[in-house]
This record gives sequence, C-alpha cells and structure tokens, in this order.
Amino acid sequence: MTSLPDHVLRYGERWRAPYAADPRNSRGRLFPEPDSGLRSPFQRDRDRIVHSNAFRRLKHKTQVFVHHEGDHFRTRLTHTIEVAQIARSLARPMGLDEDLAEALALSHDLGHTPFGHAGERALDRSLAAFEGFDHNAQSLRIVTQLERRYPLFDGLNLSWETLEGLVKHNGPLLGPHGRHRGEAELPYAIRAYQSRHDLDLASCSSLEAQVAAISDDIAYDSHDVEDGLRAGLLSLGELDGWPVTGRILAAIAREYPGLEPARTTHELIRRMITVMIEDVIAETGRRIADAGIASLEDVRAAGRTLVGFSVGMAAAEAELKTCLYRELYRSSEVMRPVPLAEALVADLFERFHAEPELMPEDWSRNLDGDGFRTARRVADYIAGMTDRYAVAEHRRLFDETPDLG
Repeated sequence: MTSLPDHVLRYGERWRAPYAADPRNSRGRLFPEPDSGLRSPFQRDRDRIVHSNAFRRLKHKTQVFVHHEGDHFRTRLTHTIEVAQIARSLARPMGLDEDLAEALALSHDLGHTPFGHAGERALDRSLAAFEGFDHNAQSLRIVTQLERRYPLFDGLNLSWETLEGLVKHNGPLLGPHGRHRGEAELPYAIRAYQSRHDLDLASCSSLEAQVAAISDDIAYDSHDVEDGLRAGLLSLGELDGWPVTGRILAAIAREYPGLEPARTTHELIRRMITVMIEDVIAETGRRIADAGIASLEDVRAAGRTLVGFSVGMAAAEAELKTCLYRELYRSSEVMRPVPLAEALVADLFERFHAEPELMPEDWSRNLDGDGFRTARRVADYIAGMTDRYAVAEHRRLFDETPDLG
C-alpha cells in the first residue's frame, strides 16, 4: 500500500489546502446572480449540471460497447458518476474543494456525441469545412448556450472556475505550454466563448480540474477491464500477465484461495482504484512540495500538471492502456459496429445540412440559408442525440438503417 503524506486526512476530517480553489473567492458568473445562503457557488454548479438535459441524455450514450442494451455495461452516465466518485475520493484527502472537482467530473463528457468516439470522428469529418468538432468544446457550448432553463440567460451560467476547469482540465490551451499556437487554432466553441468571457487559457487549471482529468483515466482503466471481463473479451487468466492487474490478482489469490471469478473481478476493480488513488495522492503531494506551491496562483503559474501518477505507476498505466487497446477496444466485437455508426452519423449530417427543415422547429428556425450557421446548428442537434434517438432519426429519414446491435 502506498504511504500517504503526513498532512493527508482520513475518513470524515476536512481541511482546505492553501492552494485549493476557494468558493468564497470565486471570480463569479458571466451573468451575476445573488449568492445562495445554502450552497457554495461550486455546489450550485454541480446541481445545475445534474439537473440539465444533457446530463440525463448520458444514460443512453455509448461508453465502449456501441448501442449495447445489456443492463450491466457502462454508459456515459454510469462512467460519469464513477469519475465523480473517484474525484471526490482524491479531492478530500488532498484538501481540495470536493464540490468543484465533482462538478467538473460530472460535466466532462456532456459534449460527447452518440456512439462515443465513432460519432465524434464522423461529426468532425462532416464539419471539416466548418471548423470541425471537439467534444470538450461542445461541453462548453452546452453549459454556456444550448441548455435553456433560465429566464435571464442561455446555458447554466456556471462559475468561472467551473468553466475554466471544463476547458483546461487537460492543460493550458494557449501560451508556451498550450496545445494550440494561437487563438485562431482554438476549437470553434471555445474561441467564440473566449471572446465574451476570458478563461485565462494560457495558465494551468486548478488542482480540482486536474483531479477530474486523472479520475477519468482511473475510471476508464478499471471499469473497462470489468466490462471487458463481463463481455468475455478479457479473462482473469489473461490479466495475470498485465501491468497493475497481475500484481493485484496475485495478492487476491494468496489472501482468498479459490475465490469465485465474479468476486475476484469485483475485488480486482476495487483494489485497482484504491492503488491508483493512493499513488496519485502521494505523487501529487511530492510535486506540490518540490514546486513550492503555496497558493492557487502558484498552481496556475506552475507550467506543468501537478496531479499525476508516479513514474512507476505512469509506466504501468500506459502499458495497461496498450493492453486494453489491443485486446478490448480494437477487438472485432467492439470494432464491428464502429464504421456503421460513423456512416449513420455522416448520413444524418448530410441530410440535415441539405434540408434543415427536417430538424424540429426549435433547431431549424432562423437559419436563413447560412451554410456555416446551419452546419453548426446541425452539429449541435446531432451531438445532443442519444444512441437510440440517432438510430430512430436515421430510420425516419432513410430507407435502410444499419443494425448496430
């Protein structure tokens, strides 16, 4: 078991680190609102995300298995809830704001298309002449524009810190450490919003946002192993030789000889998550100490990610991902419906872009023949679809619809 830093608190204790995001010092919202007497700004953000239409639609969006009807396979919604649980498990002992970490975890996949990355690739290709498609940028577009629940503004009017973390949880977008060379290279939705509300795209994100990002990795690694076992595409015997899983399975076999496979699987997943969480807490504490981080401003100016795996765990986790890609994500069962799903999304885009009146009136009104505006509106409509709704729309518009089951 990883030795945790001395300052890490356990169980129900709470402590706020000096470098944590503090809701009392929030930079506010694009549209000012009175404070809530019962909830912090980050708690209100979390609640608004949970009550959004986009969050509910995650229930019927693909995680790994395209359009799978099995009760126990993960969807975007169950994955998102698991990411949020891991984020809170990391944030509390590190003295970070759990509510902000949770809000970011709950919102990180809102912009995903139907059929997972297959749908995203198809929509990006269809939008090649219209600035492309990026699911992270689409998440921002959803929470700042497409959700229409309040009388005074579009979107959810989330706090600056939540929007910043949503956009930058994978690192700065601009500046010397950014993923883009200039604002012209930013995804369309982020560039459009940045012109209204500066999210400081050249700085690092808060530790809470970095926690949400690595929580996504931990959830993917552990729960995709479980889904792969459930689907029969992976076996416990095979996992004996894999990084991370091999050592844990050996320990389980020593402690519980002859344990039935179902219980072995659950114990494996539980221990995988625990081992990774403890490694991240210890390694992040070391990085914070080495960098002399004493404030949130220090975090943003650090020029590198502070929340992460140790060198050994990072290497093992990367190798685990390689194994998952080879044996699960690229397996014939997972890959078979992918080109069909991509073709279905491409069909929908082509038809709606040519005939936008085929979309519901709320989506087709006031387009005035503007090709770019129509393309972005169609992208918003398709990206918001669940897997089953996309199939239903294809059946409505075309004589033949591929069988993705």
